[in-house]
Amino acid sequence: MAILATLFAAIGKQAGRVLTTALGWASTLLFGRVPKQKQLLLSLITLGSIAWMVLLLGIILPNVGTFLLTALPLPGFIDQNWVRLAMLVGALVTPLLVGLGGLFIVDAGSRPTGLEAAKQVLRGYPIAFLLAFTLIFLAIVGVVRKGRTLARHWTDAHIPIVVHAGGYEIMVDDLEKALRQAGLTVARRPGAAILAMPARLVGRVAGGGVRALVPDELTTLYSPVLEVELYPSDIAISGEKEAVARARATIASRLTATAAYLTTSKEAQAVEDRLDRIIQARRTMDGEAQPRRSDGLIEELRATDATLATLDVDYAEWEVLYRMRLQIERDLLVGSPVGQALRPPT
Repeated sequence: MAILATLFAAIGKQAGRVLTTALGWASTLLFGRVPKQKQLLLSLITLGSIAWMVLLLGIILPNVGTFLLTALPLPGFIDQNWVRLAMLVGALVTPLLVGLGGLFIVDAGSRPTGLEAAKQVLRGYPIAFLLAFTLIFLAIVGVVRKGRTLARHWTDAHIPIVVHAGGYEIMVDDLEKALRQAGLTVARRPGAAILAMPARLVGRVAGGGVRALVPDELTTLYSPVLEVELYPSDIAISGEKEAVARARATIASRLTATAAYLTTSKEAQAVEDRLDRIIQARRTMDGEAQPRRSDGLIEELRATDATLATLDVDYAEWEVLYRMRLQIERDLLVGSPVGQALRPPT
């Protein structure tokens, strides 16, 4: 039993990171970058979406509603018919609260007013459905994927990400090149069409130019011993144990310099943007006929230490930023391309 508990805890922790990042990506498209102090509000919006889905199921499917009523420890003086009425009212009102939360999650300076604010509140209905569907869908996909991996006697790993606007193809190109440099020969094929459904729903709900940020087609990099499924919010690696270990190290090293965030909060992503400007400046220098020394970039990089020393973000995000900062400094000092993929020993 202890072994099973440890296994389920490990799976739950990994799944939790993927779901958190997936919802972070969805919320970025729906609400923009969410600062840390509003992450609690985002969690309440997600919780409200799940509660709305439960209420809706209880109303549409009477058997589910009966089960929920019998599971609730209701005092004897409360009539179940009143509870059913409360469920109906909750199903009608909860999405409006989700929409209201989405309104207040936007910075006050850019928050819509009047008719536009009313439209934002009404958007709570599709947003509640989208977030609840995303959670349920990803949970099912995770179980199916884990079962397939176990059936093949493979292992798997996940790297949560948030792809930049319009950066999906750039990321695919960078990671394919990195895997080849590491001695892992992979080919491309389209990802399962159904797995693109959450991203497409996000694009439809967000509307406007946001739809262009969702990739038209997902890509899988594969070989006989390895599969790397690339999503806007997750890189799923499965394969033989040694191949997965090599692919994970290779991809993680290259992600520092590709079109994807490794964090989800507004404050942490602002630091990633700052680091990316240093990387782009180094690439410009490398393209010159007589490349200059990167001493100035190293000083600029070290200037981020003051920000990191006082950055109020989750510790996991802080660790990611610090690792990126150290990797960039190492590459600048040794003169190698920033984000150079790890290569197998020769």
